[in-house]
Amino acid sequence: MTDKPSVLVDPHFRRMDEIFSPDDRERLDRTVEVIWGRDEPMPVHEATDALSSARAVICSGWRYGPVPSGLRAIIDVSGAFPSGLDYQSCFARGIRVLSAAPAFGPQVAEMALGLALAVGREIVDGDAAMRAGAEKWLHAGNETTVQLYEQPVGMIGYGSLARSLRPLLAPFRCSLSAYDPWLSDGFLRSQGVQPLTLPELLNSSQVIFVLASPTMENGALLSREMLEQIRPGSTLILISRAHVVDFDALTDLLLSGRFRAGIDVFPDEPLAADHPIRSAPGTVLSAHRAGSVKEGLWEIGRMVIDDLEAIAADLPPQRLQQAQPELINRLVQHR
Repeated sequence: MTDKPSVLVDPHFRRMDEIFSPDDRERLDRTVEVIWGRDEPMPVHEATDALSSARAVICSGWRYGPVPSGLRAIIDVSGAFPSGLDYQSCFARGIRVLSAAPAFGPQVAEMALGLALAVGREIVDGDAAMRAGAEKWLHAGNETTVQLYEQPVGMIGYGSLARSLRPLLAPFRCSLSAYDPWLSDGFLRSQGVQPLTLPELLNSSQVIFVLASPTMENGALLSREMLEQIRPGSTLILISRAHVVDFDALTDLLLSGRFRAGIDVFPDEPLAADHPIRSAPGTVLSAHRAGSVKEGLWEIGRMVIDDLEAIAADLPPQRLQQAQPELINRLVQHR
């Protein structure tokens, strides 16, 4: 017998060792009575039986049918909120629905900063020129590069990614602005960020970070018309989801050399071998690698166990992102 709460741990498509370090796996076993805890998906009929006595479930998407009344929390480790879940029932019964999205903030922010520096200082092009014996030395090699220091920086979306990026930008003394229709101007100012309309941000920023979560309202938010408002020579860093951008228009403008870009996410992945953006000048491309660093993924496990400890002690979870009744049905779910 044990007085530890039972928790169904069914993280597939993620692996147990991908999200739990060895130390955190031991901590998980000390904190809760683990049901399943394997890499392969638990058979649904076994899972639904086990959920009848579970205090919480750790999963990657909801596939278990009606939500049992005894649950205290549903924790999704995919990085999104689970689709196919009866959220209204969860809210009415006080079942917390939590997402591991905040665990991705630091690693994605680090990649976003790296892409901005690589694009502005032409690091990738400079390396390629050096290897080909076509390098330009000293001033001649910097005629078209730009510094990040003290440049105006705009952030489209001010959620967990932006809040992880802001302290990384602090040493560069950038003036920061943000466009986020889900946040009040007063809140943004309290964060040291100037609220702007989207056209104002695009017109005034030297570096633009696209950090918004995909929603029902922001598909192709950066339309051709909006992208054309980016001032020549500026840098666009696309690091959250391609859902937010008219990707065909973005490709056309990059091929014309209108502005520069660093891109980690694409409408279709893997990217087609003959996609024209592969030859866009002034562009650094990355194969959706911003959020899959080993140590960064272990942060998922740390946050999950921290909140399980709180739930076991009848305290509110603090580390993971909690689904909000006002917003959950406006999100578009992606993995």
